[in-house]
Amino acid sequence: MFVAVLIALAVATRVPLGAIPGVQGASFVVILSGVSLGPELGFITGSTTALVSNMFMGQGPWTPWQMVAWGLMGLTAGLFMKARLSHSLIFMIVFACVWGYLFGWIMDLWYALAYVSPLTIKSFILAFAASFFPFDTFHAASNAFLIALFYKPWEKLFHRLVAKYNILPDKNQ
Repeated sequence: MFVAVLIALAVATRVPLGAIPGVQGASFVVILSGVSLGPELGFITGSTTALVSNMFMGQGPWTPWQMVAWGLMGLTAGLFMKARLSHSLIFMIVFACVWGYLFGWIMDLWYALAYVSPLTIKSFILAFAASFFPFDTFHAASNAFLIALFYKPWEKLFHRLVAKYNILPDKNQ
């Protein structure tokens, strides 16, 4: 149930911000879900966010690529939670910024493979460079901004909810 709420929250942050190029509020929620719930549920939250939000934004051949990108974002956030690296705000800001670029590069890869013809090294690099500054940089900057502003209070809230309602199964049983 909590995962469904996080997916709905991510969708609710993505759809209204869809008019602003490169700004993805959903990435913040996906990162937070990975940190709070672990890699498996972080992946599920990320991948399902893309699928559900594209019901409003439009489904297409890019949807599986978005599902993989956001899923991996949640998964890696969960892995860093297990490694206890998620306690550092500076680390999480850098992590969110890096994932802003990685998400863009995954999406650029699908674009280059689907639409660039002839696909040469030069055309491949140009396809990546075309969206690097305007979109990927805005995505990275908005991720860093949201993490810097909201990460600590939301992380505390999510961890409290996970503990209070026993959301995660006890692996010792």
